[in-house]
Amino acid sequence: MPTSIAALLLYAISLVLYLWLLYTNRPWVGVSATTLLAGGLLVHYFSLMERARALDSVPYQDLSGSLSLFAWLLALTYLGLEMFHRQRSVGAFVVPVVFVLALFSTVFTPHQPPAPPEAHSTVFALHVTLNVLAYSAFAIAFVLSVIFLLQNRMLRDRAPGRTFWRFPALELLERMSRSSVAVGLLALSVGIVLGLIVSRDVRGRFWSNDPKELISVLILLGYTAYLWLSRTTRWRGARASWLCVINFVVVLFSLTIVNLYLSEFHRYF
Repeated sequence: MPTSIAALLLYAISLVLYLWLLYTNRPWVGVSATTLLAGGLLVHYFSLMERARALDSVPYQDLSGSLSLFAWLLALTYLGLEMFHRQRSVGAFVVPVVFVLALFSTVFTPHQPPAPPEAHSTVFALHVTLNVLAYSAFAIAFVLSVIFLLQNRMLRDRAPGRTFWRFPALELLERMSRSSVAVGLLALSVGIVLGLIVSRDVRGRFWSNDPKELISVLILLGYTAYLWLSRTTRWRGARASWLCVINFVVVLFSLTIVNLYLSEFHRYF
């Protein structure tokens, strides 16, 4: 069985268990879900390495490879957050995204190897990896913010659903979201600096006013504002969560419209 298919199967079973966990108190279900997710991560890593060896280059220079890396880093970031905060209920919302991204990357793997990227250095590889790690952390913060808004609305309407009490308290959701954003900001900051170095090596200048460069700085500023405002009395809670949601809409715009149609140098990352 190809490693990509094996990873997809492990993610699928893990997803079923995370969903089941919302409706049961059996501890072994949660432990099994986490274990299978970790197993999927390990197998997925070998799949990325196989792809890199086959291409003799980084494994994310096309859309399929980029989606695969995004899925892997999203699962890795979530697993770290789950272990740190000891909360598994959010997995029912994150792992479906991991599975869909991994499925798309497997189904749409091109038969012809893509052209090698303009840059080949270790700095370039770290630049892309850190940027995608930042997007993964921001995606988790988005999921946590959406859960917060739904939970908050249920409390205001005094109509908690059957699975309401399975999720973290609102205060913990905020802390988890801030933790995820902090990881994303650190990764993006270093990724932008490394990108400037790559730009100098390839094009002879640090900054070229590429739309991807501009929107990356905008994303950095937007999440920095969220991290600061979410700790203030006036913005704490729903307002900060909405700001996090809006910031992620900008991230999605960067990953889709900017990458595919506006940027000259950042087609898939």
